[in-house]
Amino acid sequence: MELVPGSSGLVLTAGVALLDEASAVFEAMLTGWSTQQKSRLVGVATVVPRIQLLRRFAAFAESFPWAWTAADVEEFTVSLTSGADRLAPSTIRGYHLTLRMFCDYLTDPRYDWGRECVTRFGQPPAQVCHEWNTVTHLNEYEGRPGRRPLSYEEIQTLFDYLDQRVERIAGSGRKGALAAMRDAQMIKTAYAYGLRCRELCRLEVVDLHPNPKVPQWGTYGSVHVRWGKAVRGGIPRRRTVHTVPDFDWVVPGLKQWVTQARPLLGCGDHPALWLNERLQRVTPKQMERRFAAIRDDIGLDRDLVMHCLRHSYVTHLIEFDYPGRFVQEQVGHAYASTTAIYANVSDDFKTKTLQHALRRVYSADSATPTSGGPALETSGVGAATTSESTPGRTGGGDETKDGER
Repeated sequence: MELVPGSSGLVLTAGVALLDEASAVFEAMLTGWSTQQKSRLVGVATVVPRIQLLRRFAAFAESFPWAWTAADVEEFTVSLTSGADRLAPSTIRGYHLTLRMFCDYLTDPRYDWGRECVTRFGQPPAQVCHEWNTVTHLNEYEGRPGRRPLSYEEIQTLFDYLDQRVERIAGSGRKGALAAMRDAQMIKTAYAYGLRCRELCRLEVVDLHPNPKVPQWGTYGSVHVRWGKAVRGGIPRRRTVHTVPDFDWVVPGLKQWVTQARPLLGCGDHPALWLNERLQRVTPKQMERRFAAIRDDIGLDRDLVMHCLRHSYVTHLIEFDYPGRFVQEQVGHAYASTTAIYANVSDDFKTKTLQHALRRVYSADSATPTSGGPALETSGVGAATTSESTPGRTGGGDETKDGER
């Protein structure tokens, strides 16, 4: 019989006496499962935390996999949900998934761990995770409630502060003006193209492409994302994000950074778009920390993070009447339901949508339905147009555009 990757026969040497047999077999199980995961092209960044979790669970249960029970899982879960450091449901569900997959691996006869454990310890491993002791995925979105799209006013406040920060540092004569300009343009670019932080930091100059339909934008008509979020076991997904007219204010800023500011770093032929003074790429963690510091300086909600700019992009495109399919393609979502989770349209948008529906269904001079529907009381809702403006362009001190699209 041909042994498959991760089989006990490939990681345990037959006929060799083990000084600490139980620990040696457990390590062989972890090695075998790690090999099986890698054969599925699961990345090292995923495999290593899973192995660490299994070691943590074994230490908590004070036993090895062939002696694990369902009660061990339940007690472990209770420990994770107790105290001040309790974990989020999504994190606990991920832990349960890891334990379930590891037990599936051990109980699969193709890997022969059942026979090996019976021979050595007198009992086989069993599946200890079932539907009654694991977290079920009930909600589409399980993130923190405070994570939300930024309002138009918050976006404008953020961008105004970024511009003033560059001017203040440059006027003081201190170092840091280039770094401040870079950070400002990175944040604006993340919003203008709906990029994840990793996608933003991995951009290169060659990823900036023209749009032949809008030649006046030059090389900044679209951004080619080559480091998109990968599916589990896959390679980074690629997509092209087009510059949209409502966010065309990003073009002059990108052009200024690429042609004037970036060369001052002495970067030569370095491919990265975003570099620090040491000619190293700006990392996602560094950008997250900088955004958090700027957010705190202007008094925004502390739950807001860089990824909220991506939520803002989706929400604002929908409010500007872009088709849902276009928005989905722009942000690289495989399913429309994922894009819908990101969208959180404003009350003003809902009011305008309702006004449009009322005008379509009812005549202008009468409450009599024009399409055969029941009569509705229209006073109050949709009777008067809103006086609030909806900014369609934000950033760099540009004027906002009032009215609806």
